[in-house]
Amino acid sequence: MADLLRLLLRVAEKAANVARVCRQEALLFQLLVQEKTGKDKNKKFVQDFKTLADVVIQEMIRHDVGTQFDEMIGFIHGEESNKFENGLGESVTVTVCVTEEETAALLATVLDGDHMAASLLARAIHQDPVAITDISTETLNMPLSPTDLGIWIDPIDATSQYIEGREEVLVEGHLSPSGLQCALVLIGVYHRATGEPVMGVINQPFHHKDSTGGWKGQHFWGVSYGSFKACSVDRPKDGTKESTGRGGISVVLSSSEKQAVKEALTPLCGLDRLMYASGAGYKILCVIQGLADIYVLSEGSTFKWDSCAPHALLRALGGGMVDLAECLRSSSGERGHQEELTYHRPLTESPGADRWANQGGLVAYLDSKLLQRVILELKGKF
Repeated sequence: MADLLRLLLRVAEKAANVARVCRQEALLFQLLVQEKTGKDKNKKFVQDFKTLADVVIQEMIRHDVGTQFDEMIGFIHGEESNKFENGLGESVTVTVCVTEEETAALLATVLDGDHMAASLLARAIHQDPVAITDISTETLNMPLSPTDLGIWIDPIDATSQYIEGREEVLVEGHLSPSGLQCALVLIGVYHRATGEPVMGVINQPFHHKDSTGGWKGQHFWGVSYGSFKACSVDRPKDGTKESTGRGGISVVLSSSEKQAVKEALTPLCGLDRLMYASGAGYKILCVIQGLADIYVLSEGSTFKWDSCAPHALLRALGGGMVDLAECLRSSSGERGHQEELTYHRPLTESPGADRWANQGGLVAYLDSKLLQRVILELKGKF
């Protein structure tokens, strides 16, 4: 498991490098977007874009993990189709080849013969990043084998923020409502038999700029299986609040959240602690970091690739992520653990990407007592 975690940290940093390379060429970037259509389109957005960066990152992760752990091939899933249409209307299947030169040649067919751009991307794909050293990964000794596990990849979560590319000023101790900071690489590992998330890696490629004006990122990881829990993030000291009394809970929502949900939570939070941010993965990361106590989403507009990685970190810190609809149907908010999201079974009656939707909405939390309070406030309100 330590070997797998180290590999996922490495490929997540490679993914971050690809994402940064793709943003460095403004003219090229305009050519790298292609609107999703049909069953692959996320109904939440008027325009949901697939970028070549998304596809390249996903296939790079699939290639690198499959090369080192061939027993996981066939259980490495991603958000994107690896079919991409170039400017000539030709459909190209994007894969990572054995050599950098072969990958560059393939990418050139997607980029309408732009060999310079293809070479830049291929170099980012095949070049190992600066070694990520985290000595605590050496202690990961869990009774799991790669044959027990599957992977969900979200190559760039909050793609719309990535495409728009706003450079917001990061205020220490506060979440970023929008901008490049909300774009994340998410790699989640789940148990094939039970569907529980057991490992997660989050990479934030655009965390801050260095003295030269280049973007620098940061990464997070967590492991949770049985009684074993380990995380690169300390549990927030202010993350657990008293379960009695009113107010004091901070909740992060999507700006498009139902008005009934906002109104139901306002008495619990007050207007100043009801916050909004972009990207499902980023909103869950805000809970992990203690920038918000709870994330609530009432619609089924997120998917397994959005939630698997950060869910593993929440579990490693003693929290979790539940199906909101199931919690609201339960007779008591105390049964939250029974509604934890799982990652191994599709919704067979749903088409396309919706087969892997978190259909009942979700609530991400660190403190189960705060979860109970939020569920009780929401019951019967929408």
